[in-house]
Amino acid sequence: MNKRTSMLLSLVLGASLLLPAAVSASTASATVGQIQSSVSFRSLPSTSSAVYKYLKPGEQVVILEKVNAYWYKVQSSNGSIGYISSDDKYVDIITGGASNGGSGAVTGNATIVASVSFRTGPSTDSARIRYLSKGETVTITGQPNSYWYAVTASNGTKGYVSSDSQYIKTSGNTSGGSNGGSSGGNSGDTSQAVERVIAAGMKYLGTPYEFGSDRNTTKTFDCSDFTRTAFREGASLILPSDSGGQGKYVRNLGSVKTDWHQLKRGDLMFFMDYKGTKASDYAGINKATADISHVGIYLGNGQILHTYSKESGGVRTSIISGHWEYRFLFGGSAL
Repeated sequence: MNKRTSMLLSLVLGASLLLPAAVSASTASATVGQIQSSVSFRSLPSTSSAVYKYLKPGEQVVILEKVNAYWYKVQSSNGSIGYISSDDKYVDIITGGASNGGSGAVTGNATIVASVSFRTGPSTDSARIRYLSKGETVTITGQPNSYWYAVTASNGTKGYVSSDSQYIKTSGNTSGGSNGGSSGGNSGDTSQAVERVIAAGMKYLGTPYEFGSDRNTTKTFDCSDFTRTAFREGASLILPSDSGGQGKYVRNLGSVKTDWHQLKRGDLMFFMDYKGTKASDYAGINKATADISHVGIYLGNGQILHTYSKESGGVRTSIISGHWEYRFLFGGSAL
C-alpha cells in the first residue's frame, strides 16, 4: 500500500465515525445522558485522540457503552458516534440502565392499578402470558430498563409488565425509587413519562425517513410515525397515526400554546407547510386555520426532536429558528 492510498484510507475510516447511525431496536434499554459542562467529543476513548467538537451543557446523548471506568461511547443528537468522559461532572444520567452511582434496581411489592399485559419478556413483541387485573399484587424482582419491571405474580409465574404508573403502583419499601406512588397522573408521574418518551425517541436517532412509513415497524419513520412510536414506547399512549390527528388530540386536551417559547419539555409541536426561509414568506397566513403538515417533540432549550426528510439524515434534533419558527402553529402536552 503506497502512502497516498494509506492516507485516503485513514480519512475514510475517520470520517465513518461521524456518519449518522441509527441506534438499533436492541438498544431499547439505552441510557440517555445530559451534558452538565462542556466536554470533548472524541474519536477514541483517550485524551490523545482527535476532538470532533465540544458538547455543550444541556445537550443529550445516548450512551451506547461504558468502555471503562473513564469513558462512555455515545451517540450525539445529530447521530455521530464518539467518546466522552464518564465523569459525572460532565454527564448526568437522566434515564435508562447504568448510571454514575445510581440507586440500583427496583424491587419489592406492587399493586396493579389498571389491566396490563403480563409478558414473557421486556418488550411489546414478547408473548402475552395473560392480563394482570386491577387489584392483583406482584413482587418486583428487577427492572431490566426504564420501561419494564420483572415481576412474579401471586401464583409464582414470572414475567414482565410495563413500569408506567398508570398500570402499577409500587409500595413504599421498594429500593431505587418508584413510579410516583399513584395512578392518578400527578406532575411527578407526567415528568417521568416525558423523560421516558424522549428517551424512547432518542434511541432512534439516525433512523431513515420515509413518507408514509409502515406503522408496524421501526425501520423507517415519517414525522407522525416517529412521535407515535416515542409516546407508545415511552408512555404506553397510542396517538393518532397522522400529524393532523395528533394535533386534534392535543387541542382536545386544552392549554395549547401558539408561542413556542411557552412550551414545556416533551410537548408536541405542530407546523404548517414550508413556504420559504424568510418570515415574509409566511406573512398574511391565518395560522389558526392552516393545515398541519409536520410534528415533533420539544426538548427544551430551543430544540426539537423529529424527522422530516431523507436528506436531513432521518431522526435528528434541530434548533427552532428560521423556517421552523415561522411555520410553527401550536404545541402542547399529549400526556
